[in-house]
Amino acid sequence: MTIKYTPDHEWLQIEADGTAIVGITHHAQDALGDVVYVDLPAVGASFNPKDVAGVVESVKAAADVYMPVTGVITAVNEALRDDPSLANSDPMGAGWFFKVKLSVPSELDALMDKTGYDGLLTQA
Repeated sequence: MTIKYTPDHEWLQIEADGTAIVGITHHAQDALGDVVYVDLPAVGASFNPKDVAGVVESVKAAADVYMPVTGVITAVNEALRDDPSLANSDPMGAGWFFKVKLSVPSELDALMDKTGYDGLLTQA
């Protein structure tokens, strides 16, 4: 299982079928505090990198969730919509946001691995 990270604190779990599961990192949910609402994209919607694909709101702030790659939304996490606290309790598991079919798989090369992401966090 390959996981990539963005400078905007999203993670992508790359699946063998050319899709990626996307969510926010532990760091992002920790900075936001208790998540109380998520706005998820529509299934079938197309996005380019850096497009706003959703919003996460907490007791402290609201933040955009950016699309890390070019692709089409194939699924959203309805359980997260029903229970936004999943983004806090299990951000890299049950708290995933959406799945995207990769249109340009080579865009993954520009994203960070765990070591690169950890390095980014130490610079913050």
